[in-house]
Amino acid sequence: MIELAIMIEGQNGLNWTRWQRLARAVESLGYVGLYRSDHFTNATAPDRDSLELWTSLTWLATNTTRIEFGPLVTPVSFRHPTLTARMAREVDDLSGGRLTLGLGAGWQDREHTNFGFDLLDLRARFARFEEGLEVTTRLLTSDAPTNFSGKYFRLNDAMLLPRPQRRIPILIGGNGEKKTLAFVARYADEWNATFQTPENFARLSARLDQLLSANSRLPARVRRSLMTGCVFGKDAAALRGKIAARGRTFEQLRERGIIVGDATQVVDQLGQLANAGCQRVMLQWLDLDDLDGLEAFARAVLPQMQ
Repeated sequence: MIELAIMIEGQNGLNWTRWQRLARAVESLGYVGLYRSDHFTNATAPDRDSLELWTSLTWLATNTTRIEFGPLVTPVSFRHPTLTARMAREVDDLSGGRLTLGLGAGWQDREHTNFGFDLLDLRARFARFEEGLEVTTRLLTSDAPTNFSGKYFRLNDAMLLPRPQRRIPILIGGNGEKKTLAFVARYADEWNATFQTPENFARLSARLDQLLSANSRLPARVRRSLMTGCVFGKDAAALRGKIAARGRTFEQLRERGIIVGDATQVVDQLGQLANAGCQRVMLQWLDLDDLDGLEAFARAVLPQMQ
C-alpha cells in the first residue's frame, strides 16, 4: 500500500542517547526507514542539542541492518558538495546500500548567521544549489575524472576513489513548481513533498511527470514521498489531547496535510495518499522521547500497510 518511515528534527534536542534509542526502536518496530534534518540550530532560540548529521549517519550505518535512512535534507549552503559526495559514498558503502542522499539549498537564516555561512538571496541560493547538484551527481556517477566550472563550485580532473558500490539515490525535497520540481526532473531519484493533502500531492506529482517527460526520463523511475506531521492517538481521549496541544482542529490539521487520527482514520488518510501516487511517508516525530507513541503507532497501523 504505502511505506512508513520516521523523520526527526535533529536540532530539537538530538544527542547520542536519543539517537541510538530511536534508531533501535525504528528498526525493531518495523518502520521502513529513519530520516533526520541537518541543522545547527532551530530557527528561534533557545538552542538545544543538535547531533552532527554525518557522524550520526555513520553510527546508524554500522549499528542497524535493515532500515533505510538519510538527511532530509543536507544543504549546499554549509556543506560543500564534494565533501558531501565523499561522505555519502562512505556511509552508503558502510550500510550495505541503505542511504538516500537528500540535498537542499538551505533556508534557515539564524544558523547561517550564527555560524558564519552565506545563505544568499533566493535567486543566488538556487543557482548555487543547482551547481551543487551538478557537482554531487557528477562525482557519484562518473567513472572518469570530472571537470566543472561554475560560479560557486569547481572541479578539475576530480574523481572519487574508491568508486561507490552502487548508484546512490538522490532525493530533493520541496513543493516549488518552478525550481524544485525542475531540479527533481533533472537530478533526482526521489521527490519528497512536504505537508501536502492527497489532492495537492497528486497535482504536484502530475506536474513532475510532465517535467520528467520533457527531460526524457520515465516518470516511474522517480519515487514519490511525503514528509509531514503526525498527530496520533491510540484512543479518543488521547487523540483529543494531542489535537488540543496543536492549537488547531482535526479538520485544520488535515487541511495542512498532517496525518491525524486514530488507527482507522490514519489508515484511511494514508490510503488516500497512496491513491494520489505517494509511495512513502516520513512521519515527522517531534517528541524524541516518545518511544511509547512510536510503538503504539507501529502496532496499530503498520500491520494494515501490508
